[in-house]
Amino acid sequence: MNLTFLAQTPLFRGIAPQDITAMLGCLHGREQSFFKGQLIYGAGECVTAMGMVLEGSVCIQRDDFWGNTSVLDSVQPGQMFAETYSCIPDEPLMVSVVAEKSCTVLFLETPHMLQVCSNGCGFHQRLVQNLLSISAQKNLALSRKIAFTTAKTIRGRLLTYLSAQAAEHKSPSFTISFNRQQLADYLNVERSALSNELSKMQRDGLLTVEGRQFVLKVQEENLL
Repeated sequence: MNLTFLAQTPLFRGIAPQDITAMLGCLHGREQSFFKGQLIYGAGECVTAMGMVLEGSVCIQRDDFWGNTSVLDSVQPGQMFAETYSCIPDEPLMVSVVAEKSCTVLFLETPHMLQVCSNGCGFHQRLVQNLLSISAQKNLALSRKIAFTTAKTIRGRLLTYLSAQAAEHKSPSFTISFNRQQLADYLNVERSALSNELSKMQRDGLLTVEGRQFVLKVQEENLL
């Protein structure tokens, strides 16, 4: 277990590496590896453990009755998943968690995090504060996704999303975490329609795109 890495994650921020070992024991921490495409948690399951990605990445997705998939998030090393559901153990998952690529996950039993530590762990309160901060940030991310999918046109959704990415990266040139299919799923549009619109936006001089890398260009007129 790379304790230095864990100490730099949002969940263990402010906790010294030497103190994390004891905390992992209190939280019944366990590592598990998954291959690309393997189901980690399935929709309908009830869970008690949140997961932290240590290596690789996992995808949060929703599948409907007809097999259509909507990508909700891509979880990278140091980030968490299922923390909300693990706080309510009787609530079935409405989403699935799938290994986006080969990955290693640290599972932590949430009930042990929310109750008073029997070992008198001095950093227990800091851990709970960090978890609350993570949950608040994810609520903001959900609000952003709603904003990105509010526009009626594909171009409107792309401009809203890409504008937010430029602001986040503090640059008109940036690389997004989604591939083309994942971006289409995230914005709730068809992949072919998304690709066509990106081509039109390039011809209109709004941007250039190569793979996941975008460069936005200033346009004075409103092309929505």
